[in-house]
Amino acid sequence: MAKIVECVPNFSEGRDKAKIERIVSVFKNLDNVKMINYEADADYNRTVVTLIGEPYSVIEAIMNMVEVCLKEIDLNKHTGEHARMGAIDVIPFIPISEVTMKECVEYANITAERISSKYDIPCFTYAEAAKEEKRVLLPNIRKGEFEGMKEKIKLPEWHPDYGKPEIHPTFGVIGVGARDFLIAYNIDILTTDEKKTGNFAKAIRASSGGFQYVQAGPVYLENKGHTQVTMNILNFKKNPIYRIFETVKMEAKRYSMEVPSAEIVGLIPKEALVKSLKYYCDVFNEELSDDISLDDVVKLSQKYLKLRDFTKDKIIEYFL
Repeated sequence: MAKIVECVPNFSEGRDKAKIERIVSVFKNLDNVKMINYEADADYNRTVVTLIGEPYSVIEAIMNMVEVCLKEIDLNKHTGEHARMGAIDVIPFIPISEVTMKECVEYANITAERISSKYDIPCFTYAEAAKEEKRVLLPNIRKGEFEGMKEKIKLPEWHPDYGKPEIHPTFGVIGVGARDFLIAYNIDILTTDEKKTGNFAKAIRASSGGFQYVQAGPVYLENKGHTQVTMNILNFKKNPIYRIFETVKMEAKRYSMEVPSAEIVGLIPKEALVKSLKYYCDVFNEELSDDISLDDVVKLSQKYLKLRDFTKDKIIEYFL
């Protein structure tokens, strides 16, 4: 089998549809790279792109994306609910088929070096590609965001891994990493009270005594008129979705708040869903087939995990 990686670049534009289309156009009609999907969010003012393909072809496609984003995005004029430090905020490489994590670390370093050299954009490496402990967690690097990075990057302890200790004036900096499969997961809360939603996030995130491998925070979605607990699940095998979902629902009951739905941003492995669906099937004394179809996984995920806008093309096995 061929080497296949997943790459999930996030860029800082989620409102201007024409601009988004010009950026993602670099991924269309490529021989060895497939754009699985791209999801724009106006409140976050951010678009998440999911690619799979041959590693060096993916790197070439990313380089083309950087060039377009350099022309299209000026972070001095950017606002949104999601933290960001660059016009392309993050570029993670994830092993999918016949690829090791060590190789993904190499791809991350190659990409970061090429971007900094060609476009004069500083790059930090993070997660498995981090060169020091404090840069493993992306939020540590991103703290201060684009505005704060102007001074932060000048500090010796925060010099970039590639490039000069000076942000690009319109683009900012990029985090380029290698990691295992991460699930971007958001839970909807029918309230405008971001402070209470912050309490729910605090109950589940690792940094405040919640679950390991969970990063979470509150956000108010103006376009939808409610808040979300927005999170990254760094290891679904250690902390499955159902456990996090049920904890948030339990916390919300204290304030008689409804938790009507949740969403997956990007792709999710079938195993991550089945692991949680087994819990609900056990609770309701239902059988869950070992060879359950993707269609049935979708139906049960909508029923028990309340996943909205969820179809089988959100499951990575659909493409493999």
